[in-house]
Amino acid sequence: MTMRKWLSTAIIASLMLSIVACSSNNNNEAASSSAPPASSSAPAETASASASPSADEPGWKSDTSPVTFDWYLNFAWFPNKWGVDPTSQYVTKKTGVNINFIVPAGNENEKLNAMIASNDLPDFITLGWWEENVKKMVEGGLVESLTDLANEYDPYFFKVADAAKLSWYAQPDGKTYMYPNSSASPNDFQKYGDRFISNQTFVVRKDIYEAIGSPDMRTPEGFLNALKLAKEKFPEINGQPIIPIGFHEFGDSGNYSFIDMAQDSSYLSSFLALPREKEGKLYDRLTDPEFVRWLKVFRQANQDGLISKDVFVDKRAQMEEKIAQGRYFAMLYQRTDFAAQQNVLYANDPNSVYIAVDGPANANMDAPTLAGPAISGWTVTLISKKVKDKERAIKFLSYLISEEGQKDLYLGEKGVSYDTIDGVDQFLPEAKKLLDTDRSAFDKQYGSSLTFWMQQDTNMILQWQPPAVEPFKQLEEWTKGKTKSYSEFDLINPPATSPEGINLTKIANEFGQALPKMILSKSDADLDTILNDFVAKREKLGYADIQSYRQAKYEENLKKLAEFMK
Repeated sequence: MTMRKWLSTAIIASLMLSIVACSSNNNNEAASSSAPPASSSAPAETASASASPSADEPGWKSDTSPVTFDWYLNFAWFPNKWGVDPTSQYVTKKTGVNINFIVPAGNENEKLNAMIASNDLPDFITLGWWEENVKKMVEGGLVESLTDLANEYDPYFFKVADAAKLSWYAQPDGKTYMYPNSSASPNDFQKYGDRFISNQTFVVRKDIYEAIGSPDMRTPEGFLNALKLAKEKFPEINGQPIIPIGFHEFGDSGNYSFIDMAQDSSYLSSFLALPREKEGKLYDRLTDPEFVRWLKVFRQANQDGLISKDVFVDKRAQMEEKIAQGRYFAMLYQRTDFAAQQNVLYANDPNSVYIAVDGPANANMDAPTLAGPAISGWTVTLISKKVKDKERAIKFLSYLISEEGQKDLYLGEKGVSYDTIDGVDQFLPEAKKLLDTDRSAFDKQYGSSLTFWMQQDTNMILQWQPPAVEPFKQLEEWTKGKTKSYSEFDLINPPATSPEGINLTKIANEFGQALPKMILSKSDADLDTILNDFVAKREKLGYADIQSYRQAKYEENLKKLAEFMK
């Protein structure tokens, strides 16, 4: 899931901190206990009937009577409630739309699967574009065609929606059922590419790194030596053992820091500048000699006592606690997933924050090729067939993706969180200060700056986005010029219920078990054996057929992207 790792900067920071993750990328977090009062909503068939909807005027303005939509977010970490902050209150006052967010308390897939099985979906659903449940809902006829809704109720939707993104997500019937956030089309990359940043970073704790001489960590020797020096000079952090190196969570299908086999997502490959295709054919990065060489570096690190056993079992909550304590020396990690913790460290001691440095590199010392925004975006939003008011739903979606809606949710209400200062619409100084120092408190007090990120347009908001400040600026700036679009590799996995999809799940689960075994193995020879055994199992499970399916989809994507550039 390339996008999930990605997670745009200010965006994800909003979530994670509150985001979450972030999360991103790959995922930040805090909520109010008081929910907004539910408003009565008109019956679906009679609400807000308009004789002839205009393609030139915002449809939502035709009816601003109270309506409450239930909106499911497939992210258990999301902490915020609609209606407890000035921004969401302002949007409700303006449009009449109130939102009741539904967030799973535990496993996201279990919650959503249960709703799908019972055909009891809420009005709106937001989840990662890579999730198999997107296909289930579309192919199962559980969600509305945005194309049909817009044609019938709000042709203005087509004026504010990006035609390339609608085409990218068009289904075999020619209709589009979902709209992405954090999406960048090929034209967006041409227009904004020099400003795009990535979430993929290799970071070190600044004070420790400088205390050991700011070593070059691009080579295996330099990398291992730096971890050793950090542990020797700083065996404990505030009475707790130092953790020399940290990663994303180890899961059923691998680890984003190394490679997630289900999503073919790999931070390490990005740092090693490994290609995802060669001469037009998809390339297997797992068996690339450079990738295997660095797997053995991490195996050696474990053998030398430089990898804590915690990293194999810790989940996000435990990792965030340890990041806030500054216990990791280095991390191959998504920067937006520790934004809140970075603020904590900065408040305590600016020198204790994490900074991005050149991490693992290939033998040629090529610059990394980091994942930037792609046309698939991060999440997609769908409107269910159970929606209580089709017309109000599509009109509200149009509002959210329009420049007016983007400005409202990014800057908030004028005079409350922003104003026109020196001729520029920008956050009020007190709001900006809180945004820079305490994201969670900002979300509650103001609710702007993408607190509600479900339809965030990370290109459009650049016009209002203030310059990054420390402790985030260095992390962002480091990724500039190293960022690349991998759009053509999105949406190429086979359906989960197809023979290829079933086999891909089996292969991914095999790898989820093999990866930690390789890092924990006692010798390079043992690692080779485990890797070769996995590759053999992969072949028996139909890997060639999976790659054939992916290759065909990849080639289709190339043609589609080329069309968008005309």
